[in-house]
Amino acid sequence: MPGVTGRERNREALQWGVAPPNQSVSRLSRAAILAAYRDGVTVICELAGQFTDVTWLAATPCSEWRAVDLAGHLRCVADDYHEYLDDAPASRLARLLATNVRADSLARKLARQNAAELAALPDAPGPEHIAAFADSARGYGRRLGPSWDLPHHSYRDTEVTVGAMAGAACAEWHLHAWDLARSLGKDYRPADPELVLAVWQGGTPQLWSAPAAAPADDDPWNSLLLASGRDPAWTQLLEWYAVKRNVVSSLRGVLKWTVRGLRRARALWGLRAGTCPGCA
Repeated sequence: MPGVTGRERNREALQWGVAPPNQSVSRLSRAAILAAYRDGVTVICELAGQFTDVTWLAATPCSEWRAVDLAGHLRCVADDYHEYLDDAPASRLARLLATNVRADSLARKLARQNAAELAALPDAPGPEHIAAFADSARGYGRRLGPSWDLPHHSYRDTEVTVGAMAGAACAEWHLHAWDLARSLGKDYRPADPELVLAVWQGGTPQLWSAPAAAPADDDPWNSLLLASGRDPAWTQLLEWYAVKRNVVSSLRGVLKWTVRGLRRARALWGLRAGTCPGCA
């Protein structure tokens, strides 16, 4: 499509259902990514079905979000992916990444965006958020084929295609599935963690541009959890804090009875509170 801008090429591809002939596509890898993408959406829906009105208020590994907040975030980010695809490669995300912003600065900017979108979202129960997320995320998946090899955005010297961004979305769904599972006191691991790690790396060059960004663990899933700022031992930490609270409660009980015993002894000895034998 000579003489057509990146955004126009994306729109023409979506209209006519074709990608530029000079772009090579691995059908196998595309099929694997899309299958993993769909699996991530499905697992989120299955886990969401296990929450109750009470457990939707439970904490998640996303420290500032309860489970219901995470459901709202999923709804927002699925809609964001549609917007980014509509406007690629000149979307607000693309313009931000084109500044070659550092990964830590980008994380802060996106965190502020996430918070603002969540604050603007009307209050709704978790199941409603998840239903809207699933509809939006599945619709996004159906849009990807025609523009798979077209540019989505670039970061420094790396161009990220629509397909690569779909991989990043796929990894995000699996990561948030893990968040929801942990909130329920369960564990989650994708069927193909190596693929999920690989597509995350391919879609987020801002996180993997330095040599130091090599996987931090022999387990690809743990590597992805760590790279995304998560603690694989989050459940164990919650259990430790629960044990700690029980110990503190027990000590308070002992102290409570100890204080009562001292007060009783003072009464028997004819002492007033705040006095001690031998004190003037």
